[in-house]
Amino acid sequence: MTVPSSSLERFLLKDRMIVIVSLLALTMAAWLYIFVLSINMAEGDMSLMGMSSMKDMVVKDGAMNGFMNVKPQPWTLTTFALMFVMWWIMMIGMMVPSAAPMILLFARIERKNASDKDPTLRCSFFTLGYLVAWLSFCVIATVLQWALGKATLLSAMMDSSSYLLSAAIIAAAGLYQLTTLKEACLSYCRSPIQFLSTHWRSGNNGAFRMGMNLGAYCIGCCWALMSLLFVGGVMNLLWVAALAVFVLLEKVVPQGPWISRGSGLAMLGFSIVLFLQAF
Repeated sequence: MTVPSSSLERFLLKDRMIVIVSLLALTMAAWLYIFVLSINMAEGDMSLMGMSSMKDMVVKDGAMNGFMNVKPQPWTLTTFALMFVMWWIMMIGMMVPSAAPMILLFARIERKNASDKDPTLRCSFFTLGYLVAWLSFCVIATVLQWALGKATLLSAMMDSSSYLLSAAIIAAAGLYQLTTLKEACLSYCRSPIQFLSTHWRSGNNGAFRMGMNLGAYCIGCCWALMSLLFVGGVMNLLWVAALAVFVLLEKVVPQGPWISRGSGLAMLGFSIVLFLQAF
């Protein structure tokens, strides 16, 4: 079946609007969850993470003239599961905007390749594969958060309580920003045409696998930046938003590679300052 060019243009516009609205709804829902979670934490309500309220976690340190400390809580399976969900939804909110150009181009190509079929379902598989790929990172992040919390290296607000830990994380992120692996992964994230032309697969299963491949490149590009959440605060709304904007700039503006290298050098310099403050 051959669709007239005017009809094809209408189909493309319709598909594009469906994808845009869907991605906006997904991103907004994720950010709403992050916002509610951060507000609850600021008010001392930890129930959405399967933990007691801050009031139940506060203890008095007699050696410090009555200074109030927050004791760490042991994690249950429910806590781990809810923390994992928190990380995954946060990654959705942070990463979907930067993946949107790739998803939109995929939808456009699908419509042109099969003009008599609705590409929405295949586009959904592509997006799902991308989000599923981030599950692996979220498992590692949750385990790392548990380990750091157990070692009392994270505060109740889930940010680093150690200058040495902060310096180490920032130094590692800075070094990674300067590596060829970072540059290679970023090149695929920045070039939708290059990625789709070299990784194209047909069918719903192929779309899902393509999405997972894209997610793998994005993880390779951004995992070190995401580790900075442990420095600024996993539930620090402004910090989360700042990192999301930085990731977006790296991927979409022409100066993206220079932004990566410049930020890497800046991180290394700042990590040295923190190392010196630790002693």
